[in-house]
Amino acid sequence: MGVRSAVIVGAGAFGASLAWWLARAGIEVTLVDQFEPGDPRATSGGESRLIRCGHGPDRDYTASARRARTLWRELEGECAERLLVECGLVWFANREAGWEAVTLATLAEQGIPCERLAPEAGARMFPSYSPAGLAFLLHEPEAGVLRAQRAVRALARQAVAHGATPIRAVARPEGAAARLDDGRLLEADVVVWACGAWLGRLFGELIEIRSTCQELFFFDGGPAWAADTVPAFVDFEQAIYGTRDIDGHGVKAAPDFDGPALDPDADLPAASDRGEALARRFLGRRFPALAHAPLSGSKCCRYELTRDAHFVAAPHPEHPSVWLLGGGSGHGFKHGPALAERLAPALAGDAAPPARFGLGERGATSPLRTAGAVL
Repeated sequence: MGVRSAVIVGAGAFGASLAWWLARAGIEVTLVDQFEPGDPRATSGGESRLIRCGHGPDRDYTASARRARTLWRELEGECAERLLVECGLVWFANREAGWEAVTLATLAEQGIPCERLAPEAGARMFPSYSPAGLAFLLHEPEAGVLRAQRAVRALARQAVAHGATPIRAVARPEGAAARLDDGRLLEADVVVWACGAWLGRLFGELIEIRSTCQELFFFDGGPAWAADTVPAFVDFEQAIYGTRDIDGHGVKAAPDFDGPALDPDADLPAASDRGEALARRFLGRRFPALAHAPLSGSKCCRYELTRDAHFVAAPHPEHPSVWLLGGGSGHGFKHGPALAERLAPALAGDAAPPARFGLGERGATSPLRTAGAVL
């Protein structure tokens, strides 16, 4: 079947990407969100997200991230704005035969640039560095950082430029349509609910999605940490990631284990002293000069987690023209445009998304962003 019109509820990374993709194809798109695109209360808000192809043994996510990199570049070309900071990314491997070793093999199999380096090589990349306890480094030179808030706003803006209609409103499902808080009923060939942490509340009988509170810390490392050559970093086993100082925000260090539950409508709390202590403990171990660096700022954000960390992209069992899209699970942002490209033919009935993106009971957690350790 052909799709001539679409209502998309949610203007985060997934929803705005889909709006951009469909509007470019000439489909009549209505993009609804209760906030402005890039709002910090949404799971796609904030200054930055990592973009990396490394996903352990998972070939599908690896290929998706690589394709997304190309599409983010296309978006940059359209909006004439630098959204992707291609500074590279270093994985700190604590063991010879861990996540990073498997990731290296998957990247090499797909021809994605990567290199295994001796632990001491980090001294050439970071202004302050200790190789203590590391088996090796995995370097992805074409990975880096996305300017998240700017990127979501660019997606929404370009969707509108291609003919999409933005509406700021709260929406609720009503059969195969979306009912807005002002009483309007929106109908289309397809209605896609891409509403982040709210997806589990609206469709809790179909999919379990937890909303959690995650802490971010920014440290003043001085001019050396703002250099373009400093890569982003991930310690998978220690459950922490970070970036150099981008756009004057400071060196980012973010503990990445699952945080406490946070209602989608609750205000974001202040970051905790415990979280700062965890971040500083890691920085002191790996980047000694940052151990006592002044705190430039801190904040909290949300994750929307499925039980197995795989995305949700599936039709409603009772309303085939209604689709659920979400479950970014802390690693979804980078995939936005690639997931949109993949979903478009499924909306038209010409393909099917992966079975693991389906609704219903999910299995155990898949390690796609962190091994879940606490420092």
